[in-house]
Amino acid sequence: MSDYIPSQIEPKWQAKWEADGLYLADIDENKPKHYALTMLPYPSGDLHIGHWYAFTPSDAHARFMRMNGYNVLLPIGFDAFGLPAENAAIKDGIHPMKRTYQNIEQMRKQLRSMGAMWDWRREAISSNPEYYKWTQWFFIQLYKHGLAYRKLSPVDFCPHDNTTLAREQVWGEDRHCERCGTPVIKKNLAQWFFKTTAYADQLLNYEGMDWPERVKVLQTNWIGRSEGAEVNFPLADKGSGITKAGNQNPETQSRITVFTTRPDTLWGVTFMVLSPEHPLVEKVTTPDHKAEVDAYKIQAARQSDIDREAVDKEKTGVFTGGFAINPVNGEKIPIWISDYVLMTYGTGAIMAVPAHDQRDFEFARKFGIEVRVVIQPDDIPSLDGASLPASVPASGKMVNSGPLTGTSAEQAFRAAIKYITEKGIGKASVNYKLRDWLISRQRYWGAPIPMIYCEKDGWNPVPNSDLPVLLPEDVAWKPTGESPLKLHPTWKNARCPVCGDPAVRETDTMDTFMCSSWYHLRYLSPHYDQGPFDPKEYDYWMPVDTYTGGIEHANMHLIYTRFFHKALRDMGITEGPEPMIQLRNQGMVLGEDNEKMSKSRGNVVDPDDLVARYGADAVRAFLMFFARWEMGAPWNPSGIDGTFRWLRRVWALVISTGQIKSLGSFKADVSDEETADTMPSGSEGHEENAQSLRRHVHQMLKRITRDFKKFEFNTIVSGLMELLNEMYAAREAGLTSTPEWNEAVDIYLRMLAPVCPHIAEELWEKIGGKYSIHDQPWPTVDEDAAREQEIVIPVQVNGKLRDRVVLPADVSEEDIKSAALASKIIQKYLEGKTPKKVIVAQKKLVNIVV
Repeated sequence: MSDYIPSQIEPKWQAKWEADGLYLADIDENKPKHYALTMLPYPSGDLHIGHWYAFTPSDAHARFMRMNGYNVLLPIGFDAFGLPAENAAIKDGIHPMKRTYQNIEQMRKQLRSMGAMWDWRREAISSNPEYYKWTQWFFIQLYKHGLAYRKLSPVDFCPHDNTTLAREQVWGEDRHCERCGTPVIKKNLAQWFFKTTAYADQLLNYEGMDWPERVKVLQTNWIGRSEGAEVNFPLADKGSGITKAGNQNPETQSRITVFTTRPDTLWGVTFMVLSPEHPLVEKVTTPDHKAEVDAYKIQAARQSDIDREAVDKEKTGVFTGGFAINPVNGEKIPIWISDYVLMTYGTGAIMAVPAHDQRDFEFARKFGIEVRVVIQPDDIPSLDGASLPASVPASGKMVNSGPLTGTSAEQAFRAAIKYITEKGIGKASVNYKLRDWLISRQRYWGAPIPMIYCEKDGWNPVPNSDLPVLLPEDVAWKPTGESPLKLHPTWKNARCPVCGDPAVRETDTMDTFMCSSWYHLRYLSPHYDQGPFDPKEYDYWMPVDTYTGGIEHANMHLIYTRFFHKALRDMGITEGPEPMIQLRNQGMVLGEDNEKMSKSRGNVVDPDDLVARYGADAVRAFLMFFARWEMGAPWNPSGIDGTFRWLRRVWALVISTGQIKSLGSFKADVSDEETADTMPSGSEGHEENAQSLRRHVHQMLKRITRDFKKFEFNTIVSGLMELLNEMYAAREAGLTSTPEWNEAVDIYLRMLAPVCPHIAEELWEKIGGKYSIHDQPWPTVDEDAAREQEIVIPVQVNGKLRDRVVLPADVSEEDIKSAALASKIIQKYLEGKTPKKVIVAQKKLVNIVV
């Protein structure tokens, strides 16, 4: 008997499958289609075990769908632009283009070792000009439809290196530059945005989407839709001392607009807070407070938004010297600036109601500002703002609220909206946490933004005939990290598309999320040059049927992709409400130390080493077996040994069988004489054993079929292990010459094929199966064969388990009662008493009440 040697088997079949084009996916109108997509990798240079954990179970599911009659497209490619390659170039001088394509070549070899059913003809690489030509074309379409615009926006900036920094380049609690250690500041730059907010409400509609509830919740919270009101607070004349909103002169017509979800608390506003970056700060600041305000703005600019929003952070701020007018009561209220108010949320200004908001309360107490109660909860004594130890939730009737005093909690919101609308001081409004998508990157290694600036004609898109705007290869890398595009002597020089005069290119490149927002479309026809995709391919394959990847992309990539699809749909480029119907997320493989794998921790697992030692099939199977796929787990270095032993046992069992007489579905109409010929004489037990084997096979087939549909890969592998033990027992019982045995081997190998494609193909050939096992249909469950012959029913007395009875599966409820009462153990507990009730629960439980 030959040994199981994966290093001989796996390369052989991988080469044959590729030579035969086994997994090429072409349009076939005679089959239902299934577009299976896994989030594409970044070409970092080497695959890690996390790539395997993401890709191989997804491949197994795609194979399962293929065996179920679907025409399956499973493409692969590389999200190849990005900061890491550029940082490496700054460090060691290797051009990002050269490094990226070297890494891609290495990763292609590693990906092929998985034995996945990728259609490599459809490989798409986002840094290829034939790809980013259409990334640029999409930008232009968004611009032409009013969904791309340019405005000032703050970035992290190193004043020493004179360059912008990505989030990961800002280090430490003191927020210093990773390269030179200089404290980082915020700086406003003119940058490009996409109007994702225009689709906020559509992005909250998940109808028809088979996505995990957790992802929907994450996206809903990220979008953060809030219903409330916009209210205008006029600025008070610095020298007039005006206290009434109605007595303003033309010089005080400037105003601060705020969004509030609680317009019923307007009468409790005792001060206002602006973000330090708010454009009105300079206007409202008086000369005697300017120095203090300017110093505070510098301090705030050095903090991250996350630090500024921390709930437990001590409240800081400075008074501007300016005042606003509360429009509902005419009171003059001070204007402060504080870092807990962000320009990136709402209007960058808040009305502070310290009695009913804890952050405002802490601020007011620290700086001696009045706390005024305007909401009185029904279940506590009357509140006094001066003695409150903390803010009180705004739930109750309105008090100290002018004409709305006494309004009930149920009517307060609507009454306040009506009041401010009638008075012309505000209106009902909806606000979102979602911000427009900032796509500008002051980097080289990305798709150039295809815009040209002319002093006379302003910004205009590059003509389609001039796309793609190619990245120059002759660039120099400064240790400061400044963009080579900005420093290049000639690249930015262009002609205005409108007047033809000298003009300059945009030197920013696009966020790499732009590239990954449409890669599923480029996979359809990666070399098509008449558009971003071939319409015929789109009409057949789209939408994506199953998308797999990490949940960490819920609030960025997945929102951007949905926005992108909807915007293109409204332009007539794509169709349908969503780009992906089904989404499934995998968890993370942690290191043995229960920490995220990283080279610095020394806990990285090299899949190449595992493949060399155990083979790809063992690695695939172990990754599906060792944890629930959607949860992940710490790596277990010894666990794969057990998986490898299981595959060796599969090999040994099937090899010992040799070729089997018939493959395919079991012939249930085999004559008694033929069956007798296959059974040892004088043994009724053999027939029972054969029926038992067949029952176990079809029960497991039913279970594994269900688990594939549910992406429960760990129970698929454990089920195959369990069934193998049953088959070994059947061999020991002498069943290897029976039709039931032949069918068991046939079904087992076909169930194994999606998980371990190489060994399944090899063994299929050895038993005489027609090439390829991956072209065979998924086995059909015989429900009659899978039905249990006997059932075990627990019996309770007064709710406590006392015995179990074994009965025929088709037993009646009366016979179950009789068997339970006839049990000697149960009779002992009845002590001669007549039961008050005997309850049979769906043939699963008997409860006797005495």
